Amino acid sequence: MLVNIPAADQGHGLGTALGRALSSPPVTLAAHAALGTLLLVAAINVLARAIRARHKLAIAASAAGLAAIVGAAVSGASFVNDSRAGASMAMAVLTGVALLCYLGNLFAVPPGPAAASHGGKDD
Repeated sequence: MLVNIPAADQGHGLGTALGRALSSPPVTLAAHAALGTLLLVAAINVLARAIRARHKLAIAASAAGLAAIVGAAVSGASFVNDSRAGASMAMAVLTGVALLCYLGNLFAVPPGPAAASHGGKDD
């Protein structure tokens, strides 16, 4: 898929790329940047919860997922700066890596006490 990045958004750093992506057309780029920012906040939250739970496998998977999301954000900003296809591909691959990390969390972490007391079924 071909994505046209406005010329005004090219050639700047990560913060500038994010700010311009959020505040200027096209709307699809702004929505993409906003979703990525929300995913970054969620990834930090998941890592903090894994650390508080002291679950080593969840900490490792969450840290790897956060690193992948940060890498995807940097690749996305790089794509906005110079429109290289490699940066877009890196963003896509790193997003997939992050998804696999969080999928691993779903299977590695046992259900909490509330789910265990109900036998894992909803009432």
